[in-house]
Amino acid sequence: MRGNSFEAKVKADGGRELLRLLGVEEPAGVSVPDLSAAGPEGRVARTALALREATGAGGWTLLDHPLLALEVAGSPVYLEPDAVVVRPDGGWTVVEIKSFPTIDGSADAAKVGAAARQAAVYVLALERVAAVTEGARVAHSVLLVCPKDFSNVPTASVVDVRKQRSVTRRQLDRLTRIDEIAAALPEGVSFDVAERSPEELTASVESVPHQYAPECLAACELAFHCRARSREAGAVETLGRSVRGELGGLTTVGAVLAAARGEAGDPDDPAVAALRRARALREEALASAPARTPREDVECPC
Repeated sequence: MRGNSFEAKVKADGGRELLRLLGVEEPAGVSVPDLSAAGPEGRVARTALALREATGAGGWTLLDHPLLALEVAGSPVYLEPDAVVVRPDGGWTVVEIKSFPTIDGSADAAKVGAAARQAAVYVLALERVAAVTEGARVAHSVLLVCPKDFSNVPTASVVDVRKQRSVTRRQLDRLTRIDEIAAALPEGVSFDVAERSPEELTASVESVPHQYAPECLAACELAFHCRARSREAGAVETLGRSVRGELGGLTTVGAVLAAARGEAGDPDDPAVAALRRARALREEALASAPARTPREDVECPC
C-alpha cells in the first residue's frame, strides 16, 4: 500500500514530480500517450508505436506503465516498468519507483541491488524495441526514485545497470528453450490443468525429475512436492546447495552418515576426512560435558 501510494504521488498531476526530478521545469509540454489496448499483445504493440512516435517527435514523452515483451527460453514474457521517459535526443530511460527510503543520500544496498536487477530486465526488453526504431538509444543507467529521508518527498538517483544487464543477458542466452524441454518429456505427459484430471496431473508431475533446493520454497508452487521427494530419496540438496557443493560425491544423507562413521567413503576424500574429524570432535565434546540430572519438579515435554 505504501508503494502504491508513493508511486501515485510521484506520478500525480501528469508526472510533475517525476519530471521535476528529470530536470523538466515545464511539464505542460510533455506528452503522456494513452497506452491502453486489448490484451497484452495489443498493449505491447501500442507501447512500441508510442516509443517510435516519441523518438521522432523531438520532445519529452512520459510512458506510464508501458508493457514490454522479452523472449525467455523461447517464450514471450510480458514486463511492465513503472515508467519510461523518452528524451528530446531520442534517448530512452527506465524509471523505477520504490518505497524504501534514501537516508542521507544512501539507501539499503540489497534493495538497490534488487531494483537494479529488475530494471536491467526492462532495459533488455527496451533494446529489442530500439533495435527496430531509428534514432533510438536505450540508456544503460536507470532513474531510481525513492522517498527522501523519513518523508514522502521523492528523490532520484541514477543507477548504472550495465553489470546487471550483462549478467541477465548471459543467463537468458544460456537458458534451454521450452520446446527442447517439452520434447524431452515422456510420451503422453501433459500439465494442462483444464483438460487433465487430478490423477493424470499427479502422474505427469511424478514422471519428471525434481531439482529441489530450499530457495525453491520462496518461488515455486511445486516446492513442497519436490522437497518431499528429495527427503524420501535422502538427497543432501534438502540441506542447501552450499552443503551439496561441500560434500562432493556424497549425494545422500545415508552416504554422509556412513562416511562420518567410517563405514564407507574414501579416507583420502577431503569431504570424508572432514566428516570423520567433525564426528570425532563431537564425540570428544560430548564425553567431556558434565552429566545433567533432570529436575524432578519439571515435567518432561516428551
